[in-house]
Amino acid sequence: MKFGTDGVRGVANSELTASFAVDLGRAAARVLGGDEAVVGGDTRLSTAMLEAAFVAGLASEGVTVHRLGVVPTPVVAFEAARRGALGAVISASHNPYRDNGIKLFARGGTKLTDDVEEQIEQIVFALPAPEGDPAPLRDVEDCPDYREHVLGAIEGRRLDGLRIVIDAANGAASGLAGRLFTAAGADVVTIHDEPDGRNINQECGATDPALLAAVVIAHGADLGLAVDGDADRLIAVDHRGGVVDGDHVIAICAVDLRDRGGLREDTVVVTVMANLGFRLAMESAGIKVLETAVGDRYVLEALDARALSLGGEQSGHVIFRDLATTGDGLLTGVILADAVKRSGRPLADLATAAMTRLPQVLVNVPVAAPMLDAADRLAAEIAAAEQKLGSQGRILVRSSGTEPLVRVMVEAQTESVARETAERLADAVRGASS
Repeated sequence: MKFGTDGVRGVANSELTASFAVDLGRAAARVLGGDEAVVGGDTRLSTAMLEAAFVAGLASEGVTVHRLGVVPTPVVAFEAARRGALGAVISASHNPYRDNGIKLFARGGTKLTDDVEEQIEQIVFALPAPEGDPAPLRDVEDCPDYREHVLGAIEGRRLDGLRIVIDAANGAASGLAGRLFTAAGADVVTIHDEPDGRNINQECGATDPALLAAVVIAHGADLGLAVDGDADRLIAVDHRGGVVDGDHVIAICAVDLRDRGGLREDTVVVTVMANLGFRLAMESAGIKVLETAVGDRYVLEALDARALSLGGEQSGHVIFRDLATTGDGLLTGVILADAVKRSGRPLADLATAAMTRLPQVLVNVPVAAPMLDAADRLAAEIAAAEQKLGSQGRILVRSSGTEPLVRVMVEAQTESVARETAERLADAVRGASS
């Protein structure tokens, strides 16, 4: 197996096996170095098996492992940073329960570079037998430092008076999310926080906020917050049930941070998937936009290269670099709710004021084999479509880093033009892949 956009991922027990997880643990220990690791995972049926195997690989190489249990990805990153340890998360994020994955953090809680991933790939298939005694395994209970860290992000302010519905996606934030927001003073309603190993991300969470919107309206809540299976992304819902995606959340937070002097260089980092409306809104607000490839690790690299403070993805990964080394759905939710409380305005008003989203159509085209050169192979078709759209539209064609798909994204002044263009390009992808 090879690393994708965010770690190693595949169907558990057939593509991603326990024996591979052992070898990956050993290779990670050799390449990343250090004598300590923190490991956590989500609620999938296969997570316990893969965690046990991966941890065994680490321990066999002399790495002392602190097992965090079922925790969000940001908790693992936080503990890795706090301890100066390497980290690993057993999770396939927003994918269905049959998939699983292993994503790694370097010592200090940062994502791996492409070069380091390649080193691990080379070693994982050529390992000698381990030597010496295995290192101990230690269980860490409840991660109280992480909760205090998130609550400290709003500097002693509280969320009293806000009614918030939280959708935990039957994933790693189940239980923790409700307790966290209750401790912050909010009146909390929780849904999808009863994992059974198979229901993670199933018609719930950040990838499917329809029921969250209905519950927000039914309870007369001020807003709703949905995380995904490993809780490193956040999608919000306003009091009317309107979805507030990552672009809107970043726009709200960028303007708020800038107004409070916390947006360094008045610059925000986003990926090529950010809506054209986001770019236009930031330009109007006097905020510069730095663009990266898709993937929150590329956002993090850009933030660190310029010592910037805020970046993220439309999908809901938002990185507050002064506070975290990765996207953190719970941290983002607390900060967003605090912005709503301080403004005295509904989230719907803040989202509308922050940006106007141009119609965007995304078509995921299944392919039998990876098409890493999809944009090059369709260069003529893309150029013709871009000429027709002019300056009021945007096209992006790229291969998925986690699934056998080519993603075709089109933005235009109207939904009908965006959809027609996207479907025409999707047909071209199908023709090129057949």
